[in-house]
Amino acid sequence: MKSVSTIINDINTGMYDVRLSELYVSSHIDKQKERYIKLLEKFMNLYGDLDVMVFSTPGRSEVSGNHTDHQRGEVLAASINLDMIAVASQDDIVKVISDEYDLKPIDPSDLDIKEEEKGTSEGLIRGVLAGLKQEGIEIRGFKALITSDVLQGSGLSSSAAFEDMIGLIETRLYGEDVDPVTIAKIGQYSENNYFGKPCGLMDQCACSVGGLIHIDFKDDPVVERVDVDFSAFHSSLCIVDVHASHADLTEDYAAIPREMKAVANVFGKEVLRDVDEETFYARLNDVREAVNDRAVLRAIHFFDEDKRVKAAVKALNHQDYLTFKKVIRSSGDSSYRFLQNIYAPTDASHQAVAIALALSERCLGKHGVCRVHGGGFAGTIQAFVDDDFVETYKAMIETYFGEGSCHVLKIRPMGISVVIE
Repeated sequence: MKSVSTIINDINTGMYDVRLSELYVSSHIDKQKERYIKLLEKFMNLYGDLDVMVFSTPGRSEVSGNHTDHQRGEVLAASINLDMIAVASQDDIVKVISDEYDLKPIDPSDLDIKEEEKGTSEGLIRGVLAGLKQEGIEIRGFKALITSDVLQGSGLSSSAAFEDMIGLIETRLYGEDVDPVTIAKIGQYSENNYFGKPCGLMDQCACSVGGLIHIDFKDDPVVERVDVDFSAFHSSLCIVDVHASHADLTEDYAAIPREMKAVANVFGKEVLRDVDEETFYARLNDVREAVNDRAVLRAIHFFDEDKRVKAAVKALNHQDYLTFKKVIRSSGDSSYRFLQNIYAPTDASHQAVAIALALSERCLGKHGVCRVHGGGFAGTIQAFVDDDFVETYKAMIETYFGEGSCHVLKIRPMGISVVIE
């Protein structure tokens, strides 16, 4: 490890320019250098010129496979060049300051679930440490300063990036080498048990592994990199933040896996991946009677969405961008009609995601496709837009959702990373 002052000097002299260019998929890295130096200086002002390591965890974009991961389905996802960075040093307790949030310290010897920490960052930290301990990792303390440009509540997985970051710091700061998929599983364990949100594994896995990846969750996750350069299709990935809050939406998210699993239970199975699709349709009336119609529709979405992921991966591997766009459009339509995660059913008067989709479809025409992004109900939409139409689309959508609401992103080739050690 190096001292904070040494790292600041090394950044200023360009020692890490190549590394930063790899992480941010850009030759324009002056902004990132300023960002890193600002965080390092803040750390030094708080704690002194300690020996530290510097870490980065990306956000992620779900490309296809909307709400399939918690049913052990398949997804296509990508890490992006918006990330969370951290400066950390060894210590006796776990003390984290995340942007303006001064989190309560965690005692590494006390890793029991705390009901009062459900829904908090402290709960996520304690859960990650507990998960690592279950993997045989000796838990020791650290102090960390974290900042993020992964938009909170945006569907870009700020919580998964945070969980993966805690796992990365705790392991690499003390020389432990834990593979990215295991880090992701521990993040999911923390979110399910310590935070209280029944999420799947896609978010954590996409942030942790990095790149454009196809994940099959049937048993242990099987991760396959999809080696394609979207720039070759003269198309850009745009994420639009509709500025709708995710607050009080946990129950809406939780209802999706709960209803899907209730359908699976009708067939004596735990998840829909283990249910035969033809048997499901043959007994659909029984399912309606045992569960409810919305659960039936959400199961229909799952069966078709799982097949769409395979079709999207096949299209990309064959450089067939036209077919890929058709798959994305079909996926978005299914999320709207069958999965029904476009707006909260308890708050039908607020439908920012639906408005963003309507405006995007009207503007894009043949120049791109759009769909709900991530968990849904609020947050963001995703659009694949022809490069020569990006500025037109960005100007239009920002008329309604504000300047800076449309983010033109790059797919980052790596996941959780030690930037400087």
